[in-house]
Amino acid sequence: MPVFELRQGTSPIILGLPHTGTEVPADIHDRLNDNGKILADTDWHIHDLYRDLLEDATSVRATFHRYVIDANRDPSGTSLYPGQNTTGLVPDTDFDGKPIWKDGCEPTEADMAYRLQTFHAPYHAALAAEIERVKSIHGIAILYDCHSIRSHIPFLFEGKLPDFNIGTDLGKTCDPAIERIAVEVTGDAEGYTSILNGRFKGGWTTRHYGQPQTGVHAIQMELAQSTHLITEAPPFAYDDNKAGQLRTHLKTILTRMEQFALASKR
Repeated sequence: MPVFELRQGTSPIILGLPHTGTEVPADIHDRLNDNGKILADTDWHIHDLYRDLLEDATSVRATFHRYVIDANRDPSGTSLYPGQNTTGLVPDTDFDGKPIWKDGCEPTEADMAYRLQTFHAPYHAALAAEIERVKSIHGIAILYDCHSIRSHIPFLFEGKLPDFNIGTDLGKTCDPAIERIAVEVTGDAEGYTSILNGRFKGGWTTRHYGQPQTGVHAIQMELAQSTHLITEAPPFAYDDNKAGQLRTHLKTILTRMEQFALASKR
């Protein structure tokens, strides 16, 4: 399969989807242990959740799983959250801190170099090209990075994660008006909880591309999977009713961000 799926549009909004892929090449899959083969840390069904919410939005979706290599990690291997539990560029463990590789089959430096070149780099080359293309049309581009995670993961955070987790690296990666749209819509969403720059402040994608002074804005939305899954455990099934309610709020966010971008051209 191709490393990424690309849908080109002419909207100023670009959807990044680095963690919904479940493809693992056979030689890598054979090295995973039984726990790793569950692929529990997938951003389950996020590409379905956002599909067709915004007409003519561009999307770039990684097809490979984050256990192959994490497309939302710094290619240098630098930690996004120094001093906190997290997973790396090529994870050794799952989000519960449990090993995912068979003994003696852990990825080597050579493996990491190959996977960077084969998977990570092509995905980001495509994403960077789309940002430049969209910016050339509008003079502005908004990268909205789409994520989800289980709502209870003691290895990563205490208690229950809010439903909406907005990340802008403490306001560095986008215009305050874009951040404010996400905060207002999620704050007004009845029955949901939300937080700005809480446990998840934006991954490498958001921090790397978000350069408001150049007209490129980036924001990450990390959703608790309880908002759109029947259960946060295998088979990680999609809940159409939950998802339908959630999609109304996501659509509002994207629509308002698009309106902001289009108005900024005038």
